[in-house]
Amino acid sequence: MAHNPQGPQNTPDPAGSTQMFRAFVDESPQGRAQQPAAAPAGPRIGLIIGVVIAIAVVAGVAWLALK
Repeated sequence: MAHNPQGPQNTPDPAGSTQMFRAFVDESPQGRAQQPAAAPAGPRIGLIIGVVIAIAVVAGVAWLALK
């Protein structure tokens, strides 16, 4: 017999859906161990350079506007 997710008053059972979702998400592969990924330094350096360039552009536009 199939599991009926509807309650006796024909209302959805949110706990059943949540439990099925968590079982799907929390499932980890048994064959290999998960290792945390090391954060590469490349994107961080690119972000810093981008912020510096953005500040320089804004300062240049402000300088030209107030000149």
